[in-house]
Amino acid sequence: MVRRPSHKLVKDLLLMQEAASTLSVSAALSKTASYAGIGTRALQNSVVAGGHAALATDATDGGSAQLQAIVEQQRQQILALRQEIEQSRRMATLGELTSTTTHEFNNLLMTMLNYAKLGLRHKDEPTRDKAFQRILDAANRASKVTSSVLAMARNRTGQMEPTDLKQLIEDTLLLIEREFRRFRVQLECALEQVPQVNGSGNELQRVLVNLLVNARQATPEGGNVRISLKHNVDSNEVLLTIRDSGAGIPPDVLPRIFEPFFTTKSGPDATGKGGTGVGLSSCKESIDAHAGRIRVESTVGKGTAFIIRLPALATEIPYRNEL
Repeated sequence: MVRRPSHKLVKDLLLMQEAASTLSVSAALSKTASYAGIGTRALQNSVVAGGHAALATDATDGGSAQLQAIVEQQRQQILALRQEIEQSRRMATLGELTSTTTHEFNNLLMTMLNYAKLGLRHKDEPTRDKAFQRILDAANRASKVTSSVLAMARNRTGQMEPTDLKQLIEDTLLLIEREFRRFRVQLECALEQVPQVNGSGNELQRVLVNLLVNARQATPEGGNVRISLKHNVDSNEVLLTIRDSGAGIPPDVLPRIFEPFFTTKSGPDATGKGGTGVGLSSCKESIDAHAGRIRVESTVGKGTAFIIRLPALATEIPYRNEL
């Protein structure tokens, strides 16, 4: 039988319960269980109900003001920890893309260098015009890549703001499409201009990168990954779908894919990505925070699709000058 937690256990319960979404649940429960001298499984089954019941009981026993002060202190510490974790997540995603973007930028520089040499060797106007145009195209693409990296690294407040999801997807593809070419996976896009959503650009971009990397890893050479974006007028939602042509997810595994630390991968792939079991759970957490929904459809032997629904801010579609 589990005995009633002490004040010390209550404090740890509050801390561990709040931090469980971003830190190791098993480690947190093991630490808390060691204070009480009870089994981890028993504590796991009663952590939510037991923790809050103990807090209410102890408050009636006296010393509630002191306990409330301790809880508030712990809450502030958890808030600061979460902010640090979100920053670490953003920088970790950026770090994963560093190699890809470096190669892409180097290729663009080589293109500019080679066409500059071509223009110097040939004096005729048509050849020089062609060289200048190729240099300009490469420079414009390099500028977009740089802007995308800087936008992702920018230390934003994390507050929700009107976000152009189509533009965000295009910026993300600039950073990651070379990886698809490297593994000979075709990337298809069907992006409609949709209303803006209320969201954090950094968080939504991290979700996109995670789902695209997963889709690429699941797709064999010669396969394809398709990204579609559209507006559901009836529900006034923006629908984002990322579909791969991989092996699919077995039915017995499908219900667990959003569980923290659950993974079917043996470890990171050749690029050093994946295998930790925190990617999809983190994606679901982010979409939930945006008042959205994420679900998965999968058929073994045919592939998997992740569908994200986000509330649209308005039915008016923002104008963008494509020139």
